[in-house]
Amino acid sequence: MNPSANYSHSVTALLHVPARIAFAFMSDPIALGRWSLGCMDTRPTGSGDIFSGRSLFDGSEGFFRISADPERLIVDYLLGPPERMVPRISARIVAAETCDLEPSQCYVTLTAWRGSKMDDARWHRLCATHEAEILLIKAQCEAAAMTLGSDAGA
Repeated sequence: MNPSANYSHSVTALLHVPARIAFAFMSDPIALGRWSLGCMDTRPTGSGDIFSGRSLFDGSEGFFRISADPERLIVDYLLGPPERMVPRISARIVAAETCDLEPSQCYVTLTAWRGSKMDDARWHRLCATHEAEILLIKAQCEAAAMTLGSDAGA
């Protein structure tokens, strides 16, 4: 067993969209509310760039803020109470040229870091959730890109 799996978890998918499209999708707080099982139906809180959503697991309300770096194609998701948010989950988009992909492809990686107070059951749930979420990200981002492409041709 990999001991580092107790501290961080990463999942990656190959998306059939250019990196800039994936980056826009991953930095969209409303889109997050369709793929993040722990923060569904996101909406602005009225406090600047802080959003909230509901967990599909227990219905609890969660808060997040997105910090996006378009130059590096990195999106940090700051989580927690609005007054104490921390960057516990990150998405990195890897452009086609970095890994010799087709120009219309990219990798998207989600990484989560375990908080010291997170018990094993909660950590296992988060890891399993990210395994499902990366599939939702792939499907939804590719579908949105196809819609954009067909709209552009109309």
